[in-house]
Amino acid sequence: MKQCCLVILMIWSITVSAQQERTWEDVWQETMTPEDMEDMDEAWEDYHGYLQQLADHPIDLNHTSREDLEQLPFLSFQQVMDIIEYLDRYGPMRSLNELKMIGSLDYQQIALLPFFTYVGEVAREQPHFPSFHNIMKYGKHTVMATGHVPFYERKGDRNGYLGYRYRHSLRYEFHYSSYVKAGIIGAQDAGEPFLANQNSMGYDTYSYYLQLKKLGILENAVVGKYKMGAGMGLILNTSFKLGKLTTLQNMGRQPNTLRAHGSRSEADYFQGAAAVVRLCKPLTLTTFVSSRPIDATLNDDGSAKTLITSGYHRSKDEMKKKYNTHLSAYGGSISYRLNGLHFGANAVYSTIDRTLRPKTSETYRRYYPQGDNFLNASVDYGYLHYRFSINGETAINKDGALATVNALTFRSSGDLSLIAIQRFYSYRYNGLYAHGFGNTTRTQNESGLYLGITCAPLTHLVLQGYIDYAYSPWPRYQVSQDSHTWDMLLQGTWQWLDWTVQARHRTRLQQKDGSDKNSLIPCNEHRTRLSITYSSEAGWTSKTQADYVYSVYKEMSQGWMISQQTGYQQDTWQACLSLGYFDTDSYAARIYLYERQLQHEFTFPSFYGNGLRLSLYAHVSLNDHLRLATRLGYTNYFDRSSIGTSLQEIAQSHTTDLDIQLRWKF
Repeated sequence: MKQCCLVILMIWSITVSAQQERTWEDVWQETMTPEDMEDMDEAWEDYHGYLQQLADHPIDLNHTSREDLEQLPFLSFQQVMDIIEYLDRYGPMRSLNELKMIGSLDYQQIALLPFFTYVGEVAREQPHFPSFHNIMKYGKHTVMATGHVPFYERKGDRNGYLGYRYRHSLRYEFHYSSYVKAGIIGAQDAGEPFLANQNSMGYDTYSYYLQLKKLGILENAVVGKYKMGAGMGLILNTSFKLGKLTTLQNMGRQPNTLRAHGSRSEADYFQGAAAVVRLCKPLTLTTFVSSRPIDATLNDDGSAKTLITSGYHRSKDEMKKKYNTHLSAYGGSISYRLNGLHFGANAVYSTIDRTLRPKTSETYRRYYPQGDNFLNASVDYGYLHYRFSINGETAINKDGALATVNALTFRSSGDLSLIAIQRFYSYRYNGLYAHGFGNTTRTQNESGLYLGITCAPLTHLVLQGYIDYAYSPWPRYQVSQDSHTWDMLLQGTWQWLDWTVQARHRTRLQQKDGSDKNSLIPCNEHRTRLSITYSSEAGWTSKTQADYVYSVYKEMSQGWMISQQTGYQQDTWQACLSLGYFDTDSYAARIYLYERQLQHEFTFPSFYGNGLRLSLYAHVSLNDHLRLATRLGYTNYFDRSSIGTSLQEIAQSHTTDLDIQLRWKF
């Protein structure tokens, strides 16, 4: 342990004066908490992929619109309108530095926007949809192949999995300005068969799409696989479910952009066609139709017990569940927006070819979705003022159960913004595509109030905090009676020249079943993080981070981790080294660590026990069209002789993984 600490301190002392421009992921991870990652589950992989797509095709601020900027999930309604107003008042931007002149943009937005926007030529884009000839002549192509090579075997690799241990994917995308986007992605996880079994067409899963924008009154249309949202997500949100800290950044705005499903995730997507039509200046109509196969665990009578979204088809049991059920959905919304006022009506109807019959003998599942058809309808409403905004949505399901969420935001003339979000989700309310703001992944069985604040008491200091109270009147998983939860966070970010210092503490006070399951006992968790980053344009970067966790549920557990990231960048290549040492009592005190990623790949590993984590990322541009990237990860546990359980068990105390990616743009 002493040797590991000495190594970390040596690296820190060498690189404390290191400098480099950061990536959008480096900035974005500062706005997410580990709990947000867990709550979003596999949906975060798709979310990461969407942000990467936006970064690959940034928005030209001099040729943008409100709809274009609303694609960026970290901007609030007010910030979008302030950017548009600045462009209308002062004309085209000459530099991204002008963003600092827009008072409503905070530190995080100013740091993120350069990765997703740019300042183009002042000359206007063509006013009409381009010709097919120009699309094919000037469109850009991207082909990307990614592979994951583990230098170890899991138990299932020897006996249990149908495929080999390597994970790989192939991605093709065609892009022409903001008008046309098309693509196809093939992917499979480790252990899944390739060109065998039920995967005779090659990959285990494919995603494909064609998206057109600004084609006359047709503002946006997607054929293939897509994601979308409406209102504040109470009946329809397959696009985003932002965390509580991110909510402070965008002031509760729910991005409802219709977008192509361009990731390898198999959760929460539609398959078919959708379109947004501008009926007149203030009035838009959105319609969609979807029909897709899904995985399900079946009861003995052939009905569906649960719907599965993990997308794993590695073993015989998992392969038997592949696409054994069919889900269809139809719906749409009509929206009116004028002079800050907006109003919308939304409806979604779904049918399943098997009756959905969960195990309701478990009390907490009593009001889970049941049957073979589902109907949800809602109205959303709001008003935007330069000082405050009001937004909300109220919904019902076919049984008449109610759900409502309402947000109020206020921004003073100074650097102070406040947000309050009230929600009430009846324990009888449910929706297959509902993902509203809340304390759990289900938009059900919850009443709560969220209060957040962002302020800048000093020139270089930004303070953010929230407090959220949630009450559940019906039992939940591991909670056999009504319960409540408190969630509180305070974060300070000090940024001066090339230095960024961030401190964060989060407390979650919950209730769970005791050993006798007849009473509730506290389940409390405290997480603290301190990070120091130094970066500039000279080519180097350095980030030192310390994490501490204290958890109490039936027994006390605590842990800590110290990590160091060091990087160097030139015009054609970049490298980043990450080293961390962790020591925790149990899984309850696990600690998450962000590491540099390959494009369109997402990992946010957690660590518990005692061990060392090492990661090395590098990429090189071979020429103007080809780029090769790689990431090597090594984890060594000092307190165990095997890693994982069941078919995922690894019969050794250390793992080494290699990721390789080749990107070709032409």
